[in-house]
Amino acid sequence: MRIETLSVFPEMFEPAMSTSILGRARRSGLFDFAAYDLRDWTHDRHRTVDDEPYGGGQGMLMKVEPLAEAIDDIASVGPRPHVVFFTPCGDVFDQTVAERLSHEERLLFVCGRYEGMDERAYAYADDRLSIGDYVLTGGELAAMVVTDAVVRLLPGALGDEMSNVDESFSTAPSGGLLEYAQYTRPAEFRGARVPDILLSGDHAKVDAWRRENAIERTCRWRPDLIGRADLSAPERARAEELIERFHGAASANDGEEEETVS
Repeated sequence: MRIETLSVFPEMFEPAMSTSILGRARRSGLFDFAAYDLRDWTHDRHRTVDDEPYGGGQGMLMKVEPLAEAIDDIASVGPRPHVVFFTPCGDVFDQTVAERLSHEERLLFVCGRYEGMDERAYAYADDRLSIGDYVLTGGELAAMVVTDAVVRLLPGALGDEMSNVDESFSTAPSGGLLEYAQYTRPAEFRGARVPDILLSGDHAKVDAWRRENAIERTCRWRPDLIGRADLSAPERARAEELIERFHGAASANDGEEEETVS
């Protein structure tokens, strides 16, 4: 896989792309990375990438010309990249989107700044994504978040191929839940003990406890995930009981309505 970014601050990426799992995967050749400076596609002495919006308003907008020229030039070399823009109008980025993007041969993340982009620039997007309902200074951090989520799905990136299966939000058949609680040494810390079953050495009982614990944690903290989770009939009945206990009857009924609609 090749991952590229187009930004007015390309220097932001190298530390992230050279560290931890991303750095190891890159050094192992699991993905190549390049960061392009949008200002290289400007034609004035000030290397201007923004301008005032028509009709007035606060702030500045990124100009369409350098964005279009840059994307055209980058795409002309090698296989055409899958172009991703970050915008509040985009689809919410989640694990399903990460898995879809992990199968692309080449990704180009276009990072906005200022008050946004000239609307005509979005014609070059294959995907419009949002990583959440909050405002960032620019798209660079969003590009790093998506890159991290995508690269860890590449075969060999984590070493243990089951790591992705057991994680929160996994789309594996047994996934869709928050991850179960985990513990390490010491077995007791300031009066808080590790559950005895995890010390038993009985793998079947440990697996059963982890499944039950994942359902309980999801019902407590993210009940909205339960409607989409892959649960057996007894597990779903148990989940409805837990949601009612943690959040009240109204929340349990809301979950049932959501499931019916979907």
